[in-house]
Amino acid sequence: MYSQNNIDIKKFLSQYWQKKPLVIKQGFDNFIDPLDEHDLAGLSQEPFIDSRIVSYTDNGWQVSHGPFEDVNTHCLGAWSLLVQSVDHFIPEADELMRSFDFIPHWRMDDLMVSFSNKDAGVGPHLDQYDVFIIQGKGSRRWQVGLPGNFDTVNLHKDLSQISGFDPIIDQVLEPGDIIYIPANHPHNGVALEECLNYSVGFRAPSQQEMLSSLADFAIDNNLFTQRYTDAEIVHREFSGEVKHREVARFKHMLQQLLETEQFSNWTAQFLSQGGEKQDFDEQNIQNFSHQEIEEKLKAGVQFIRCPGVKAVFVEQQLTNIQDFTFYLQGEPYSVPLEDKDLVIDFLSRPIFHLENTNLDQSSIFFTQLVTTMVNTGYWYPD
Repeated sequence: MYSQNNIDIKKFLSQYWQKKPLVIKQGFDNFIDPLDEHDLAGLSQEPFIDSRIVSYTDNGWQVSHGPFEDVNTHCLGAWSLLVQSVDHFIPEADELMRSFDFIPHWRMDDLMVSFSNKDAGVGPHLDQYDVFIIQGKGSRRWQVGLPGNFDTVNLHKDLSQISGFDPIIDQVLEPGDIIYIPANHPHNGVALEECLNYSVGFRAPSQQEMLSSLADFAIDNNLFTQRYTDAEIVHREFSGEVKHREVARFKHMLQQLLETEQFSNWTAQFLSQGGEKQDFDEQNIQNFSHQEIEEKLKAGVQFIRCPGVKAVFVEQQLTNIQDFTFYLQGEPYSVPLEDKDLVIDFLSRPIFHLENTNLDQSSIFFTQLVTTMVNTGYWYPD
C-alpha cells in the first residue's frame, strides 16, 4: 500500500493545483517500484495496450509504436519505453495511482509508466492536462517553466516539442520524489541513469468531446426530442434574416436540456468511460449464482476490485429519488436507496468484505449487484 508523506493536501489544493508546479521530496518513503522494466516490456507486447519507444540517435528523433515483438530492436541511442494505462493491468500500479485520491477518481485518466536509459527523454513539451510524476528507481533531472507563447518544434511528426523555456524548477528527482506539473507548463525530463517514472495523468475533456458524447447519449436514449416552435413569428423584410429573439429561443432550448436529470446521467456516464477496460481472460471468470455470492458474503470472503475499475456517481439531492445509480465503463447500475452506503463502501474499497455478515446487512439487491460485478469481471472473490 502506497501512502504519501510531506504534502499538506489543503495547502496543495489551494495554492498549487492548476496554479504552479511543485516538487515533493520523498513523497513516498522507501518507495518500491510496482513493476520493473521487464514487466513493462511484456505489457508493450500486448495488442490492446498503447505503447511507444521514443529514441534519440544520430542527431534525430525516432518514434516506434507497439505492440512490439522485440523492444530491443527499437531501443537506439538514448531511448524511453512508454506504456499507457498500466494501472488497468497491474494491481500495485492501481494502488499507486489511487494514493492520489485527494483528487477525485473520475478526474484521473491513467498511469503511464516509462523506462529510460541514460540521457533519454521526449524533449521539452507542453501537456494539456495536469500530471504527477513519481520517480522510481534511478534519477531524472526535471526542468519546469511557466506558461507562455512557445514556438513549436517539428522534429518528428509524433512528437509535439517546443523551443526552449526559462525553468523555475530545475531539480534532480530520486526514488520516492514527486513532481506536480500543471497543464500548459513547459517541462523537460532527462534521465541521469536507467530509471522508471510513473505519470498520473488527469482527464481534461474539451467542449468538443463533451458535445459529441452528449449527442451520442441523446440519440442512443431518444432524449431531447423537443422541437422548435415560433407561435409569435414576426414579419421581416428579408426572409433569410434570423431575429435575435429566435437565436435566444435556440439558446433557451439548449439551456433547458442542461437542467434535466438526463444531463446529470450523461455526466456520470461520460466520466465513467476512462480508457479501455481490462481484457479479462474469460477462462478465469467464474459464473457465480446469486446464492453462491450470498454465501461468500455471509462467510466474510474478501472481494477484490480489479485494476482500473472506476465507479462514478452524481451527488444526489434531497428529492424523491428511489434508487442509487452509479456507472462503470458507461453502463448504469442501480440499487434501492437504502443500500447506497453499503454499495459505496463496496465500490470504494480495493478489498471488500462485509463487516457484519448478518443477513440484514446484505440485501438481495446488494447481493445481486455483487454477483453482477463478479460475473462481469470487475471484482473477484479471494
